[in-house]
Amino acid sequence: MNTRPALCAMLLLAASVAGTALAEEWHLAHDEDGIRVYLSDVPGSKYQRFRGVTTIKASVRTLVDLQENLRVACKWLYGCADMRLLNVEGDSTWVYLTTELPWPASPRDMVIRVQSEAIDGGGLVRHLSAVPGLVPGEPDLIRVRQLSGEWRMIPKGERETEVTYQLEADPAGDIPSWLANKFVIDAPVVSLRTLRAVAERQGGRSADVGDAQP
Repeated sequence: MNTRPALCAMLLLAASVAGTALAEEWHLAHDEDGIRVYLSDVPGSKYQRFRGVTTIKASVRTLVDLQENLRVACKWLYGCADMRLLNVEGDSTWVYLTTELPWPASPRDMVIRVQSEAIDGGGLVRHLSAVPGLVPGEPDLIRVRQLSGEWRMIPKGERETEVTYQLEADPAGDIPSWLANKFVIDAPVVSLRTLRAVAERQGGRSADVGDAQP
């Protein structure tokens, strides 16, 4: 029996898996105040993906409420200028979001589909993806057409949750490299720090983060 074709196929498969693992290798870029940020290169893109992780002394339910109240969510989500609900269908929600990023970045807009998935142990994952054409573009805004990520909330106790915020995107248009490098740290750090402050202060009550400090 000639085993060479099978052996070659196995070697090619191993090389493919190794290449994928290498492409998705994460390195720790920030670790302060209980928030860790990992970065990874995105094949074919000059922008890195980020993964921010922290533990929040609040239940998954509290965190879900703070995400579903869009007026509140826009106040703790880094770079958000406005957020409004477009549609809800089953486990999916479509949200229109405009950004307010530091100079010299121009404002952007995007439509994001948020698909919620319950996982074992009472956790929840919210998968994020851009939907480019659902809402007409605005002449003074740059439309973000490529975005994917997730919010992952895993209960670690009665009122303690590990929260992971991961995102990769092509912001479209020209973004200075120094600003792009700053964004992949600031976005998870500010979002998670502000969400944590609000969630731990509010507990299970409805929230208003007008006085929240990142």
